[in-house]
Amino acid sequence: MTTRTPGAVSPVIPALANMLLGGLWVVSVFAGWGFQAFCGSGESTESCVDRLAMVSLLSGLFAVAAATCTAAALLPPLFRKYPEKSLLLVGIATASWLIALAVLYVGGLVGR
Repeated sequence: MTTRTPGAVSPVIPALANMLLGGLWVVSVFAGWGFQAFCGSGESTESCVDRLAMVSLLSGLFAVAAATCTAAALLPPLFRKYPEKSLLLVGIATASWLIALAVLYVGGLVGR
């Protein structure tokens, strides 16, 4: 049985935050939130869709890395044996989600 230090944070809490960030990214890319937010009234629909597709593809690279790190951090053997490495993976995933969302946001605003 592993012992926990009194101030230790379980990797499950930041992993849930990563899942929320991932959900925000998914609805921004696939549910049309990005289209509604970043396509201005003066821009043609085709050019906006093309621009958002390119930005979503670039952002998707970071999102795949984030999803992989989150899934790997929550694997039961890694989670139980090495909680500090699991927490490190969750931190990398959080940074990747934030970069993915930042790329999506900045890319959406640049063409506007």
